[in-house]
Amino acid sequence: MDNKEIAKILYEISEYLAMEDVPFKPRAYEKAALSIESQDINIAEIYKNGGIKALEEIPSVGKGIAEKIEELIKTGKIREYEKLKKKAPVKIEELSAVEGMGPKRIFRLYKELNIRNVKDLEIAAKSGKIGKLEGFGEKSEQNILLAIGFLKSASARFPLGYVLCDIRHIKENIEKQKGVKKCLLAGSMRRMKETVGDADILVSVASQKVADEIMDYFVTMPEVAHVQSHGPTRSSVKFKNNMNCDLRVVDEESFGAAAQYFTGNKDHNVALRKIAIKKNWKLNEYGIYSGGKQLAGKNEEDIYKLLGLQYIEPELRENTGEIDLAVKNQLPKIIGYNDLKGDLQVHSKWSDGQNSIEEMAKAAKDIGLEYIAITDHIRKAFGSKLEEKELALRLKEIEKAKKTTGMEILNGGEVDIMNDGSLYMKDEVLKKLDFVGASVHSNFKMPKNKMTERIIKAMKNPNVDIIYHPTGRIIGQRPAYEVDMGKIIRAAKETKTVLEINSYFNRLDLNDEHIKSAIEAGVKMAINTDAHQANQFKYLELGIAQARRGWAEKKDIINAWPAEKMLKMLK
Repeated sequence: MDNKEIAKILYEISEYLAMEDVPFKPRAYEKAALSIESQDINIAEIYKNGGIKALEEIPSVGKGIAEKIEELIKTGKIREYEKLKKKAPVKIEELSAVEGMGPKRIFRLYKELNIRNVKDLEIAAKSGKIGKLEGFGEKSEQNILLAIGFLKSASARFPLGYVLCDIRHIKENIEKQKGVKKCLLAGSMRRMKETVGDADILVSVASQKVADEIMDYFVTMPEVAHVQSHGPTRSSVKFKNNMNCDLRVVDEESFGAAAQYFTGNKDHNVALRKIAIKKNWKLNEYGIYSGGKQLAGKNEEDIYKLLGLQYIEPELRENTGEIDLAVKNQLPKIIGYNDLKGDLQVHSKWSDGQNSIEEMAKAAKDIGLEYIAITDHIRKAFGSKLEEKELALRLKEIEKAKKTTGMEILNGGEVDIMNDGSLYMKDEVLKKLDFVGASVHSNFKMPKNKMTERIIKAMKNPNVDIIYHPTGRIIGQRPAYEVDMGKIIRAAKETKTVLEINSYFNRLDLNDEHIKSAIEAGVKMAINTDAHQANQFKYLELGIAQARRGWAEKKDIINAWPAEKMLKMLK
């Protein structure tokens, strides 16, 4: 049983308890699930090596929840979970994925309309039954149908950050097998697209005997749920996470050409083939050929060089102008995966984070960062403890953590943008902070012009340094709110407000097109994790990938700069 399976059950226990209006426990199970889902080490292994005491050392896992996890590992089930499911036999994970469907709503719709799954929900909404219920109405009914439609359109793809670690682990296990010379993760994952439909892995091996052994190993991996095909050079499987994956054996002399071809995208590859045709060559997954002679193929770089192009990084291969620039050797020097020096959105126990300020600072330092901004939520919702008095107390903890960790820690905050564009906290309090981020956390369905005005008004506040997750989307769950990003970007330029590239795996907000537009307008950005626990700094990779796909360079990203330069720019 892997971490995602354990976390899923804990999440569902949280939802069932919330349906029954049980106090405190739902949040405890939710926090434990979030912590387990983010662990890099398998929870079953932690238990095997250290027992229940080791489980209790996991952040947010207390004795009671540790006992439940032990029961699950030992027996494959949790008795309390089974009882809760019998009380309300609904597909809670399915229903809660519909925006606006919280536990209490799910329970009420089950009791009053016997709605057990999304199919039932859609039928009831289309027939007008939900709109007739007190507290719902026609508008709620229409919003439910819109949310279901969005969920359906997104269901065929996976957020990159949700599957990347698992597929990399599979690739690494293949790479370790005897006789494997090269192994590469290709396709949309190599291009680091924000959502992916499937996975492609390429290998070159020492012999056909090794190829057969690798294919046998691949189709019998414990992660495999179904074998779709099993051949000597290509096998295809469906993993237990529902993702399809192809493994291809490629000759070493053609490995670079295959890497280029199977990385894509299709339009980029078609454009390259046209260049080859103009030179009377043939380009395919085996190489560049003149007649029957291979001119290049072993190395990917040679493919681009022979075509007269500057090497194009995988994240840029979308046929959106990169080839024209590569001909002129004028591609941007996009930001590297090790270029960030800080993280400007980090949460601690002072709001809804799971670790202390010191723990977050140590974790950031461990991955090579030089500074962070502690930006706990300044708002009424989500359990925030931060008002004016608490901010003063938190500053003392920040100063102490600076001394113990040697990290530069900025005293910051994430303040809510109210419906009229004002900020939740008084200006005289915000003025005392080193760094202020503003964000929308409510009333997502405002008309486009009103939402745009709301955000621009906040940007005009001289205390606001950055707009966090500017479009508010949650990939696969909630679309971006209606907002005129052209106006937002122009206002950011005028007010010198930074726009965030949020690295959290289901946000990745801004998207690549908006990043390009911001760069063209001369607007600066910051790549932040939105980390709520110490092991979430790994999400920075996803934000950097997003920035790379938007053609961002170090000069465009303020937290790729030393703290002194970054703070000087914000003054």
